[in-house]
Amino acid sequence: MSQSGSRLKKGMGGLLLFAFILGDVLGAGVYALTGTLAGEAGGITWAPVLIALIMALLTAGSYAELVTKYPKAGGASVFAQRAFRQPIIAFLVGYCMLCAGIVSVGGLAIAFAGDYLSTLMPVVVPIAAPLFLLVIALINLRGITESVRSNLVMTIIEVSGLVLVLVAVALAMGDGLGDTSRLTQGPETGRTAAAVFGAALLAFYSFVGFETSANVAEEVKDVSRVYPKALFFAVTSAGIVYLLIAMASSIMLPADELAESSGPLLDVVNATGMEVPGWAFATIALVAIANGALMTSIMSSRLVYGMADQGILPSVFTKVLPNRRTPWVAIIATTGLSAILSVVGELQLLAETVVLFLLFVFISTNLAVLVLRKDKVEHDHFTIPAFIPVLALISCLVLLIQQTAAVWALGGILLVVGVILYFISHRVKSREKTAKEQILKSGPDTTDGI
Repeated sequence: MSQSGSRLKKGMGGLLLFAFILGDVLGAGVYALTGTLAGEAGGITWAPVLIALIMALLTAGSYAELVTKYPKAGGASVFAQRAFRQPIIAFLVGYCMLCAGIVSVGGLAIAFAGDYLSTLMPVVVPIAAPLFLLVIALINLRGITESVRSNLVMTIIEVSGLVLVLVAVALAMGDGLGDTSRLTQGPETGRTAAAVFGAALLAFYSFVGFETSANVAEEVKDVSRVYPKALFFAVTSAGIVYLLIAMASSIMLPADELAESSGPLLDVVNATGMEVPGWAFATIALVAIANGALMTSIMSSRLVYGMADQGILPSVFTKVLPNRRTPWVAIIATTGLSAILSVVGELQLLAETVVLFLLFVFISTNLAVLVLRKDKVEHDHFTIPAFIPVLALISCLVLLIQQTAAVWALGGILLVVGVILYFISHRVKSREKTAKEQILKSGPDTTDGI
């Protein structure tokens, strides 16, 4: 144990934490989501992005307060345990977060081994996806400092691709190309308000990722001072990039052309007259996907470690490498499950299920910050006004009611599995406790030497 009471290494400062969050939020979605948003909202794709940004910042406020108040690996599960004092609630919150992480990594592996990689080389997805996750696991095992440094490099690469898009559009507009009037054109259906709020659910998916940072709080230096700044700055920066990309895309191409494109940002750049090889954008997209997979993999393994440290999961998941001080059993377990999903899963349904699970987690966290206001700690921490988590709760409920029946069905099945696992674990622990009590009551063995 270190002086701070943690067995995990504090190897992350403010810049690396900012890059961690930004890299996780600015994932693969920005390279593929623009066309889908245009198909739903028309030229005003910036509107659902703005709504999603505001919703994300509301819930980020609750995370900023709780993470700086209780900087322990485990994140939302730790908050639920402290707030509601019910082991099953803490388990289900952690389980939802864990499911979201594992499912997300599996989906990202499918995306990595799909069309983008096939642009560079022939691949077989069921083989390439698990191999990709093996590399991610090895980086994760190497250590938190090495992982977030890799994240920093990959974030710079993926952001450079987005900067290229924005610069190309700006130069094209200077030459008189593009049509700014598209920024006020709604969908062809005419139901603008409904379309915008419907697209906000899809846009919100592009912002998920900031919550993973709660699970590395134990590895952040001076977390009370550093975390809120890094969190808000990263989410806001990602939101500004998304807004600019949405506006630039609508200016250069009509909504119907964007909606039909499988590589919308490449088509946007080509519309400016700047020719960019397909392999170059495919490489940047692959880096973005790998970055998101690495950051989410880190979150999942630290979450398992934190839940095991609380006694919610078996203690074997608290094992760490002696020198690297990374939770190796948790990393192997979560990566293995993601690899299975990458072989048998389907990308769209997995992505929508991720959002469902995270909304449950966000609802719990926003409730927890209100319940725990009366709980005082000895160190200084960030505090938000009480109305912020209330607004965040409302935003989560609005998004929750827009989920499809298929997503609810899959999410419900996984939740039932979680409840069954909880009661099995609870029964095993009860038997172990009873056996220990019986041994203690029986006293020392007096037959030795007879």
